Amino acid sequence: MTLFQLEFMQRALIAGLLTGLAAPAIGTYLVQRRLSLMGDGIGHIAITGVALGLLTKTAPTLTAILVAIAGATAIELIRARGKASGDVALALLFYGGIAGGVLLIGLAGQGAATLNTFLFGSLTTVSPSDLYVVVGLAVAVLVVAIGLGPQLFAVCQDEEFARVTGLRVQLLNLVIAVMAAVTVTVAMRTVGLLLVSALMVVPVATAQQVTRSFRSTFVTACGIGVVACLAGIVTSYNADVAPGATIVILALAGFVVAAVAGALIRRRRGHVVPLADEEPEIGVPGPQPHVVSPGHPHDHNPACGHAKVEHGDHVDYVHDGHLHAAHGDHWDEH
Repeated sequence: MTLFQLEFMQRALIAGLLTGLAAPAIGTYLVQRRLSLMGDGIGHIAITGVALGLLTKTAPTLTAILVAIAGATAIELIRARGKASGDVALALLFYGGIAGGVLLIGLAGQGAATLNTFLFGSLTTVSPSDLYVVVGLAVAVLVVAIGLGPQLFAVCQDEEFARVTGLRVQLLNLVIAVMAAVTVTVAMRTVGLLLVSALMVVPVATAQQVTRSFRSTFVTACGIGVVACLAGIVTSYNADVAPGATIVILALAGFVVAAVAGALIRRRRGHVVPLADEEPEIGVPGPQPHVVSPGHPHDHNPACGHAKVEHGDHVDYVHDGHLHAAHGDHWDEH
């Protein structure tokens, strides 16, 4: 229990809790829009912001937020109005962001150790001022993600339908992009810029294995994110390894477990009629055998299990695309 009495660990756990909530919250919308790698691209852009802060002797968190928001906005505008597709826009800013970051880090005279704390996360670097910023930004992301949930879901599901209903699609897309940028900077201290996209995507993919609605996926993904972050932070402290890598590995392990459980659940849901060599379940009718007659391959009757339609003085049974009518003591094929 002495672990939780350390001030830097208390700050790290609070930051991890908020990161575990905020990252999957916005990640749910990104996955729905098939922009799962957007967080990765923004993370590389934020490297330039961190390097810019180190070069100008200002707070790296502040400059990372500004540069990440500018980069996310550029990605969305290029995707929506430019000739380049979404993945091309991500690639352009992906490479430009990391190249600019490495260049500015060199000009700032900082070594690789300083950069690694932002790339892969560091528990001891979460200062009180950083924690205040993380709390404020994470709360803002959650308020927007929950408060504008119906509108954001409509845009992510079908932009044309959302536009017809009167929603401002372009503005809502920019809101998602800006929230993604803010989330990247929120997770910068705990997960790191290079692995933040995993925390935005993996919990959502895990939740989709065992849920059937958008709302349940949203809630489950946030819960998985919190568990992965807190468990990863504690484990990384005990094992003396980078917290970001530990958090992602635990999240991936959860995905494997959920994938197996989801397959079993889907198999169970799809198991309605048992095979011929299996015992039928209680309340589930087994296959009904056909009675062969000399005049027709099958003697159709109410016990054969085929769909029937009653027409006054006769009853119709449908089998193999043919309509068979029962008239008293004989059968007619139509």
